[in-house]
Amino acid sequence: MSALFELGVVETADAIADGSLSAETATSAALERLAAYGPALNAVVSLDPEGALARARATDLARARGEPLGPLAGVPMAHKDLLYRAGRPCAGGSLIRRDFVPDETAVVLERLDSAGAIDLGRLQLAEFALSPTGLNAHYGHGRNPWNPDYCSGGSSSGSGAAVAARLVPAALGSDTGGSIRHPAAMCGITGVKPTHGLVPLAGAMPLAPSLDSIGPLCRSARDAARLLSVIAGPSPRDGSTVLAPRRDYEAGLSGDLKGLSIAVPEPYYREAADADILALLDDSLKVLAERGARIVRTAVRDMAAINSAMQLMMAVEAATLHRRWIEERPDDYGAQVLSRIAPGLAYPATRYVEVVSLRGPLTADWLATAMGEADMVHIPTLPVAVPSIAATTEGSAEAVAAALGRVTHCTRAINYLGLPSVAVPCGFAHNGLPASFQLVGRPFGEAALLRAADAYQRVTPFHRAPPPGYGAP
Repeated sequence: MSALFELGVVETADAIADGSLSAETATSAALERLAAYGPALNAVVSLDPEGALARARATDLARARGEPLGPLAGVPMAHKDLLYRAGRPCAGGSLIRRDFVPDETAVVLERLDSAGAIDLGRLQLAEFALSPTGLNAHYGHGRNPWNPDYCSGGSSSGSGAAVAARLVPAALGSDTGGSIRHPAAMCGITGVKPTHGLVPLAGAMPLAPSLDSIGPLCRSARDAARLLSVIAGPSPRDGSTVLAPRRDYEAGLSGDLKGLSIAVPEPYYREAADADILALLDDSLKVLAERGARIVRTAVRDMAAINSAMQLMMAVEAATLHRRWIEERPDDYGAQVLSRIAPGLAYPATRYVEVVSLRGPLTADWLATAMGEADMVHIPTLPVAVPSIAATTEGSAEAVAAALGRVTHCTRAINYLGLPSVAVPCGFAHNGLPASFQLVGRPFGEAALLRAADAYQRVTPFHRAPPPGYGAP
């Protein structure tokens, strides 16, 4: 068997199921690595060793008794600290909620529990889940395991870094404008932003409920498919999920892309890409074509209207949730976070209603032009090399805003459109840090996206490449 830290979700679950690995051993190893490496990456908020090991021992006992095990039985995970667990503090990366203790458990955590996963604890994030780079003015910036001077991606910074550094096989994150896909791209792992309404949001700290999504960060598309099969589907606690299908996403991973077509829209996405990123994108398209996909070229209209609508929707919904705190505790916000939320208080209701009403027509138009008759769209996740922390925090406000704009150029509109997207590592940029493409699908088209991502990963090594220095402690 490979070293424990090299095992992904499926490999760990299968080894525990066949008895070649105990859940207690897997859990102990993950706890040791989180304690050893988590602080340097600023990835961990708190761990629950006693509770996690007790659950792992119970899993091993159940297996010894011949009891049926869930699809994630014994797999150790930790999650972004905005998912509530009753009786456990949940700060959401903020000072304001530092002492908040919820009385409910997030639906997604309940589903992972039912599937047998072991919850090790809470992972760090950007303040109130509002930074594409991993900035947190109160608890420190997330650190990239490939180079700690560079951004880990946000807002699911701890989730991305912990999975990439092989501290845990998987973690859940949330995505309002790219917050699963940014850390996936910057840390070299696979991240799934589901269709809005596929995965229940109940029991998660909201940022902008019309844009928020919860999804997995894993090393591979197969691992992500197994997690998504567990957490997706309707819940009576979340009315937005009434149309959400329940399906086995892993079952559709054939490695064959014959009959699948992938659109490459221009110019908006590709014209923003650096030359080395563009070359890696083209290489990934060649691989997808070799696996049987048909590549077609499409166009995309000016994205200004969609991007503006997304920014307004996020600002208004976030400001609505934060209004009392902004009035009573403005000094407890980081400057960058407050500057992004506060403008939402100034927009008139008519403008908000307008962007809500335009959502359907703009989505239909984007699908018709960017995707056309294809099954999905292939665009960059991050059109530039992973930036340094200094480049996104120092200098003039205009320079910082420009750097953040480049990070979110290809991700933020997807949330307004409500579409699913999978971020897939595809090599390394000139600075030695990971590069990534994203596949964007039609509503509830996650199965096709994961099929394409898995087919790509079967013949490429990038998702298996570990950051240097993260061997056994």
